[in-house]
Amino acid sequence: MASVERTAQAFLRVRAGAPPLQNLPDHDHVASPDEAYRIQHATLRALGGRIAGWKVGARSPDSEPATAPILDATLFDTATILPRGLCRLIGVEAEIAYRFGRALPPRETPYTADDVRDAIASVHPAIEILDTRFATPGSQPPFDHLADQQSHGALFVGPALTDWHALVPTQERVTLTIDGRVAVDHVGGNSAGDPIRMLVWLAAHAARHAGGLAAGTVVTTGSTSGTIFVEPGTRVRAAFTHLGSLSLTCD
Repeated sequence: MASVERTAQAFLRVRAGAPPLQNLPDHDHVASPDEAYRIQHATLRALGGRIAGWKVGARSPDSEPATAPILDATLFDTATILPRGLCRLIGVEAEIAYRFGRALPPRETPYTADDVRDAIASVHPAIEILDTRFATPGSQPPFDHLADQQSHGALFVGPALTDWHALVPTQERVTLTIDGRVAVDHVGGNSAGDPIRMLVWLAAHAARHAGGLAAGTVVTTGSTSGTIFVEPGTRVRAAFTHLGSLSLTCD
Protein backbone atom coordinates (compact mmCIF):
# COMPACT_ATOMS: atom_id res chain seq x y z
CA MET A 1 0.00 0.00 0.00
CA ALA A 2 1.36 3.42 -0.97
CA SER A 3 1.59 6.24 1.54
CA VAL A 4 -0.81 9.03 0.54
CA GLU A 5 1.46 11.91 1.52
CA ARG A 6 4.70 10.28 0.31
CA THR A 7 3.15 9.49 -3.07
CA ALA A 8 1.65 12.96 -3.41
CA GLN A 9 5.04 14.50 -2.64
CA ALA A 10 6.69 12.30 -5.27
CA PHE A 11 4.22 13.57 -7.90
CA LEU A 12 4.74 17.16 -6.74
CA ARG A 13 8.52 16.89 -7.11
CA VAL A 14 8.13 15.78 -10.73
CA ARG A 15 5.72 18.64 -11.40
CA ALA A 16 8.36 20.99 -9.96
CA GLY A 17 11.01 19.73 -12.38
CA ALA A 18 12.45 16.52 -10.90
CA PRO A 19 12.96 13.54 -13.25
CA PRO A 20 9.82 11.48 -13.91
CA LEU A 21 9.21 8.43 -11.75
CA GLN A 22 10.21 4.94 -12.82
CA ASN A 23 7.83 3.71 -10.11
CA LEU A 24 6.35 4.90 -6.82
CA PRO A 25 8.58 5.38 -3.74
CA ASP A 26 9.75 2.09 -2.18
CA HIS A 27 8.26 0.26 -5.20
CA ASP A 28 4.84 0.49 -3.56
CA HIS A 29 1.61 0.47 -5.55
CA VAL A 30 -1.73 2.13 -4.93
CA ALA A 31 -4.03 -0.49 -3.46
CA SER A 32 -7.50 0.78 -4.36
CA PRO A 33 -9.47 3.54 -6.11
CA ASP A 34 -10.20 5.13 -2.72
CA GLU A 35 -6.48 5.38 -1.98
CA ALA A 36 -5.87 6.80 -5.45
CA TYR A 37 -8.50 9.49 -4.89
CA ARG A 38 -6.95 10.46 -1.56
CA ILE A 39 -3.58 10.86 -3.30
CA GLN A 40 -5.18 12.93 -6.09
CA HIS A 41 -6.69 15.38 -3.64
CA ALA A 42 -3.57 15.60 -1.49
CA THR A 43 -1.59 16.49 -4.62
CA LEU A 44 -4.08 19.08 -5.84
CA ARG A 45 -4.42 20.69 -2.41
CA ALA A 46 -0.66 21.25 -2.43
CA LEU A 47 -0.78 22.69 -5.96
CA GLY A 48 -3.53 25.14 -5.01
CA GLY A 49 -6.06 26.58 -7.41
CA ARG A 50 -9.71 25.84 -7.99
CA ILE A 51 -11.31 22.63 -9.26
CA ALA A 52 -12.76 23.85 -12.55
CA GLY A 53 -13.49 20.50 -14.13
CA TRP A 54 -13.28 16.74 -13.98
CA LYS A 55 -12.29 13.93 -16.30
CA VAL A 56 -14.29 10.72 -16.08
CA GLY A 57 -14.13 7.52 -18.07
CA ALA A 58 -14.81 3.80 -17.98
CA ARG A 59 -13.40 0.73 -19.69
CA SER A 60 -16.85 -0.48 -20.77
CA PRO A 61 -20.51 0.59 -20.58
CA ASP A 62 -20.94 -1.57 -17.47
CA SER A 63 -17.68 -1.02 -15.61
CA GLU A 64 -17.05 1.28 -12.66
CA PRO A 65 -16.00 4.74 -13.86
CA ALA A 66 -12.80 6.42 -12.74
CA THR A 67 -12.24 10.14 -12.39
CA ALA A 68 -9.85 12.95 -11.53
CA PRO A 69 -10.43 16.64 -10.76
CA ILE A 70 -8.97 19.28 -13.09
CA LEU A 71 -7.63 22.55 -11.72
CA ASP A 72 -8.31 25.88 -13.40
CA ALA A 73 -4.62 26.15 -14.36
CA THR A 74 -4.93 23.30 -16.88
CA LEU A 75 -8.44 23.95 -18.24
CA PHE A 76 -8.56 26.22 -21.29
CA ASP A 77 -11.76 27.74 -22.70
CA THR A 78 -11.51 28.92 -26.33
CA ALA A 79 -7.70 28.77 -26.24
CA THR A 80 -5.95 27.28 -29.29
CA ILE A 81 -2.33 26.93 -28.14
CA LEU A 82 -0.91 24.51 -25.59
CA PRO A 83 1.52 26.64 -23.53
CA ARG A 84 5.13 25.66 -24.07
CA GLY A 85 6.47 23.50 -21.25
CA LEU A 86 3.11 22.87 -19.58
CA CYS A 87 3.26 19.16 -20.41
CA ARG A 88 6.29 16.89 -20.63
CA LEU A 89 4.43 14.50 -22.95
CA ILE A 90 1.66 15.45 -25.38
CA GLY A 91 -0.92 12.70 -25.83
CA VAL A 92 -3.93 14.07 -27.72
CA GLU A 93 -7.47 12.72 -27.42
CA ALA A 94 -10.73 13.91 -28.99
CA GLU A 95 -13.42 14.03 -26.30
CA ILE A 96 -16.93 15.29 -25.54
CA ALA A 97 -17.25 17.67 -22.59
CA TYR A 98 -20.28 18.86 -20.62
CA ARG A 99 -20.61 22.18 -18.81
CA PHE A 100 -22.95 22.33 -15.81
CA GLY A 101 -25.16 25.40 -15.64
CA ARG A 102 -26.17 24.82 -12.06
CA ALA A 103 -24.52 23.16 -9.11
CA LEU A 104 -25.08 19.60 -7.91
CA PRO A 105 -24.20 19.88 -4.19
CA PRO A 106 -24.17 16.98 -1.73
CA ARG A 107 -27.64 15.79 -0.74
CA GLU A 108 -29.24 12.77 0.84
CA THR A 109 -31.11 11.65 -2.27
CA PRO A 110 -28.87 10.37 -5.08
CA TYR A 111 -28.94 12.35 -8.31
CA THR A 112 -30.77 10.75 -11.21
CA ALA A 113 -30.04 10.90 -14.93
CA ASP A 114 -32.85 13.46 -15.28
CA ASP A 115 -31.33 15.61 -12.51
CA VAL A 116 -27.99 15.58 -14.30
CA ARG A 117 -29.48 16.37 -17.72
CA ASP A 118 -31.42 19.29 -16.25
CA ALA A 119 -28.20 20.72 -14.78
CA ILE A 120 -26.21 20.61 -18.06
CA ALA A 121 -26.00 23.95 -19.85
CA SER A 122 -23.95 22.96 -22.91
CA VAL A 123 -21.90 20.28 -24.62
CA HIS A 124 -18.53 20.93 -26.29
CA PRO A 125 -15.90 19.31 -28.49
CA ALA A 126 -12.75 18.95 -26.44
CA ILE A 127 -9.14 17.89 -26.73
CA GLU A 128 -7.49 16.45 -23.66
CA ILE A 129 -3.72 16.34 -23.40
CA LEU A 130 -2.49 13.26 -21.56
CA ASP A 131 0.70 13.56 -19.58
CA THR A 132 2.17 11.56 -16.73
CA ARG A 133 4.50 12.02 -13.80
CA PHE A 134 5.82 8.52 -14.56
CA ALA A 135 8.63 8.03 -17.05
CA THR A 136 6.50 5.95 -19.41
CA PRO A 137 2.75 6.24 -20.10
CA GLY A 138 0.77 3.16 -19.10
CA SER A 139 3.78 1.53 -17.46
CA GLN A 140 2.31 1.19 -13.96
CA PRO A 141 -0.73 -0.61 -12.52
CA PRO A 142 -4.00 1.26 -13.21
CA PHE A 143 -4.50 2.60 -9.67
CA ASP A 144 -1.02 4.18 -9.75
CA HIS A 145 -1.97 6.12 -12.89
CA LEU A 146 -5.36 6.97 -11.39
CA ALA A 147 -3.55 8.49 -8.39
CA ASP A 148 -1.49 10.56 -10.85
CA GLN A 149 -4.58 12.62 -11.75
CA GLN A 150 -5.55 9.89 -14.22
CA SER A 151 -2.64 11.05 -16.44
CA HIS A 152 -4.17 14.51 -16.98
CA GLY A 153 -2.07 17.19 -18.61
CA ALA A 154 -4.49 19.82 -19.96
CA LEU A 155 -8.03 20.16 -21.29
CA PHE A 156 -9.06 22.42 -24.17
CA VAL A 157 -12.78 23.13 -24.55
CA GLY A 158 -14.35 24.17 -27.85
CA PRO A 159 -17.53 26.01 -28.83
CA ALA A 160 -20.75 25.41 -26.89
CA LEU A 161 -23.73 23.49 -28.21
CA THR A 162 -26.63 24.65 -26.04
CA ASP A 163 -29.38 22.83 -27.92
CA TRP A 164 -27.78 19.51 -27.12
CA HIS A 165 -30.60 17.17 -26.09
CA ALA A 166 -30.87 15.55 -29.53
CA LEU A 167 -27.14 14.77 -29.53
CA VAL A 168 -26.34 11.03 -29.39
CA PRO A 169 -22.64 10.79 -28.43
CA THR A 170 -22.35 7.10 -29.28
CA GLN A 171 -23.48 7.92 -32.84
CA GLU A 172 -21.28 10.98 -33.37
CA ARG A 173 -18.70 10.65 -36.10
CA VAL A 174 -15.32 11.90 -34.89
CA THR A 175 -12.34 12.85 -37.03
CA LEU A 176 -8.96 13.55 -35.44
CA THR A 177 -6.49 15.24 -37.77
CA ILE A 178 -2.77 15.55 -37.01
CA ASP A 179 -0.89 18.15 -39.11
CA GLY A 180 -3.53 17.82 -41.80
CA ARG A 181 -3.43 14.00 -41.85
CA VAL A 182 -6.53 12.10 -40.78
CA ALA A 183 -5.46 9.83 -37.94
CA VAL A 184 -8.91 8.77 -36.71
CA ASP A 185 -12.25 8.72 -38.54
CA HIS A 186 -15.03 6.62 -37.03
CA VAL A 187 -18.37 6.69 -35.23
CA GLY A 188 -18.50 6.61 -31.42
CA GLY A 189 -15.23 5.32 -30.08
CA ASN A 190 -15.74 5.93 -26.35
CA SER A 191 -15.37 2.62 -24.48
CA ALA A 192 -17.68 3.88 -21.71
CA GLY A 193 -20.73 4.25 -23.94
CA ASP A 194 -23.35 6.80 -22.84
CA PRO A 195 -21.69 9.72 -20.99
CA ILE A 196 -24.78 10.45 -18.87
CA ARG A 197 -24.19 7.27 -16.85
CA MET A 198 -20.72 8.53 -15.96
CA LEU A 199 -21.98 12.00 -15.08
CA VAL A 200 -24.52 10.52 -12.65
CA TRP A 201 -21.74 8.50 -11.04
CA LEU A 202 -19.50 11.58 -10.92
CA ALA A 203 -22.19 13.64 -9.16
CA ALA A 204 -22.12 11.14 -6.29
CA HIS A 205 -18.32 10.93 -6.30
CA ALA A 206 -17.84 14.70 -6.26
CA ALA A 207 -20.34 15.03 -3.43
CA ARG A 208 -18.21 12.68 -1.32
CA HIS A 209 -14.78 14.04 -2.24
CA ALA A 210 -15.12 17.69 -3.25
CA GLY A 211 -18.35 19.22 -1.99
CA GLY A 212 -20.24 18.44 -5.19
CA LEU A 213 -20.12 19.85 -8.70
CA ALA A 214 -20.13 23.65 -8.86
CA ALA A 215 -21.99 25.65 -11.49
CA GLY A 216 -19.68 26.19 -14.46
CA THR A 217 -17.84 22.90 -13.95
CA VAL A 218 -16.66 21.24 -17.17
CA VAL A 219 -16.57 17.44 -17.32
CA THR A 220 -14.83 15.60 -20.13
CA THR A 221 -16.13 12.09 -20.61
CA GLY A 222 -13.37 9.98 -22.09
CA SER A 223 -11.52 9.50 -25.33
CA THR A 224 -13.43 8.93 -28.56
CA SER A 225 -10.21 8.61 -30.54
CA GLY A 226 -7.65 6.78 -28.44
CA THR A 227 -4.42 8.53 -27.48
CA ILE A 228 -1.91 9.75 -30.07
CA PHE A 229 1.38 11.14 -28.78
CA VAL A 230 2.71 14.07 -30.79
CA GLU A 231 5.70 16.41 -30.77
CA PRO A 232 5.72 20.13 -29.92
CA GLY A 233 4.63 22.23 -32.88
CA THR A 234 1.99 19.73 -34.02
CA ARG A 235 -1.41 21.02 -35.13
CA VAL A 236 -4.41 18.94 -34.05
CA ARG A 237 -8.08 19.18 -35.01
CA ALA A 238 -10.96 17.22 -33.46
CA ALA A 239 -14.24 17.39 -35.37
CA PHE A 240 -17.64 15.90 -34.55
CA THR A 241 -20.52 15.74 -37.03
CA HIS A 242 -23.11 17.62 -34.96
CA LEU A 243 -21.04 18.94 -32.06
CA GLY A 244 -18.53 21.00 -34.01
CA SER A 245 -14.75 21.15 -33.99
CA LEU A 246 -11.74 22.40 -32.09
CA SER A 247 -8.21 23.07 -33.36
CA LEU A 248 -5.08 23.22 -31.24
CA THR A 249 -1.40 23.95 -31.77
CA CYS A 250 0.81 22.00 -29.37
CA ASP A 251 3.51 24.62 -28.83
